[in-house]
Amino acid sequence: MGNGFFKVPKVKNEPVKNYAPNSFEKKEVMGMYKRMINEKIDIPFYIDGKEFRTGNTKEINPPHNHKLCVGKYHLAEEEHVYFAIEKALEARQKWAKTSWEERASIFLKAADLLAGPYRYKLNAATMIAQSKNVYQAEIDSACELIDFFRFNVEFMTQIYNNQPISSSGTWNRTEYRPLEGFVYAITPFNFTAIAGNLPTSAAMMGNVVIWKPAASQVYSAHLIMDLLKEAGLPDGVINMITGNSGMISDILLKNPNLAGVHFTGSTSVFNGLWKTIGNNIDNYKTYPRIVGETGGKDFIWAHPSANSNEVATAISRGAFEYQGQKCSAASRAYIPQSLWYEIKTLIIKDISSFKMGTPEDTSNFINAVIDKKAFTRLSKFLDQAKKDKEAEIVIGGSYDDSIGYFIEPTVIVTTNPKHSGMCKELFGPIITIYIYNDNEWKSILDVIDSTSEYALTGAIFSKNRDAIKLASEKLENSAGNFYINDKPTGAVVAQQPFGGARASGTNDKAGSVWNLLRWVSNRTIKETFVPPTNYRYPFLED
Repeated sequence: MGNGFFKVPKVKNEPVKNYAPNSFEKKEVMGMYKRMINEKIDIPFYIDGKEFRTGNTKEINPPHNHKLCVGKYHLAEEEHVYFAIEKALEARQKWAKTSWEERASIFLKAADLLAGPYRYKLNAATMIAQSKNVYQAEIDSACELIDFFRFNVEFMTQIYNNQPISSSGTWNRTEYRPLEGFVYAITPFNFTAIAGNLPTSAAMMGNVVIWKPAASQVYSAHLIMDLLKEAGLPDGVINMITGNSGMISDILLKNPNLAGVHFTGSTSVFNGLWKTIGNNIDNYKTYPRIVGETGGKDFIWAHPSANSNEVATAISRGAFEYQGQKCSAASRAYIPQSLWYEIKTLIIKDISSFKMGTPEDTSNFINAVIDKKAFTRLSKFLDQAKKDKEAEIVIGGSYDDSIGYFIEPTVIVTTNPKHSGMCKELFGPIITIYIYNDNEWKSILDVIDSTSEYALTGAIFSKNRDAIKLASEKLENSAGNFYINDKPTGAVVAQQPFGGARASGTNDKAGSVWNLLRWVSNRTIKETFVPPTNYRYPFLED
């Protein structure tokens, strides 16, 4: 029990290092990269703070050099998943009663460790195994994860400070209890910060977690576990399991102690999880909280008044940073006829200047897509686009997997606003553009809203305030994160809380108080100081 109302340190977003030539940070991260890529790491999975190695392993191969093995990770068996549930529930008994300020101190320490001694190590792991260039790794695995740790502590204090009023003779208060059971966190390959945030945001609120990271993100996930252990996270609070996804999910989703699912990944997988939970609903002790951020088919719309250079830059960055493998990446655009020639010229100039290759060469803007499966899906789409009478490849369209899984940044123009390139989530460095007549700028907003099942991010460009107002109204439900005169990527913790609706998820806004609220179960307490001693109310008197 704390003997005071404690205030956490004032928080601000972690400054992004620029990794300029000859800078200290560039020398540090590239030195770490070269050391780590020449090591052969042996990664266990973690239950109750213990390392487990089964001997059943998978190799870790950098996407930009898939013939190179930088290590291996061990796969859990069914018995380990059951054991993780047992140890998590044991850890819950003490963790749920741990004071909020002690929990806060662990994650604040984790933030400082990541800002210092872990920064270049985690960035290098993200560069190696997830094929991110140095700047994309910095804004992700360093800055965003640091921000999640620090701001989530701030949001936690805001939640606990939210208390009911009390009337004369009573004291009303609200307890924000952890959920009754364990939380299952399922994280994606594309953001180390998301992989770190999904289990820790639930744990910060007193919950215990079983965490299954994506196979292609295990390297950096392993370092996050090291970071949390050094920060003082008790054994069993977060248990990281690697192995067959179907087997792990089947066991965890059937368990009566499942209290929540924290998910980022594909819409189809999330739908399957939700169906399974629904089918098992009679088995659970409590209704599981289901929080998910899923797919996107994110748009850029330019009004005839837009600045061509601003739109072109938004496309070049928004569509192609991290090879278009961001949930928020621009993958469809609507450009007025009057601006198209200039915008096209600028985009071609940008893409022609892109360098593509390994993250070890920091002048490379484009690296590899994540794996063979992604490469095959994207290359097949490009092959089809080359034959499609409704599509024209303006630039790009080539691919090569002889060394790494490289897809050339590609711009496709279509004559059909409902073309598959405008509707289908591709998750790669491909954007499809529809050119509309300038006088149709109002009606094209309805097309944007009705074209995709998703509603994650979107961007509009205009100098006309009336056009901005109308577009904001018509596209109200088309994007959970809506950008005016900016690209649709790059949400910053506490500045642009992130999440979408429709087929893009439950819109519970990572990087805000709203997400943390999903991981508590409120208990209202009323204490009466002098209770009544007679049941009769005044209206019963003669």
